[in-house]
Amino acid sequence: MANNEGLRYPSIDQLLDKIDSKYKLAYASALRAKALKEHDDSVIKANCSKPVGIALEEIEADKVEIHFTHKM
Repeated sequence: MANNEGLRYPSIDQLLDKIDSKYKLAYASALRAKALKEHDDSVIKANCSKPVGIALEEIEADKVEIHFTHKM
């Protein structure tokens, strides 16, 4: 894939296999992206260059563990 930026990568369908709701996915990726920005982990190998893209890649690859305590 030539351009991995944006909403085409990782695929929303693949991400929804990991997290069952678009809202939960948005929340989880925002939290992870914030943590990435705060720690400025420039060593992370990812296809995306932006924190949200990296967070979505990590969710897809099961590199982060996400627990929701309340049902939505």
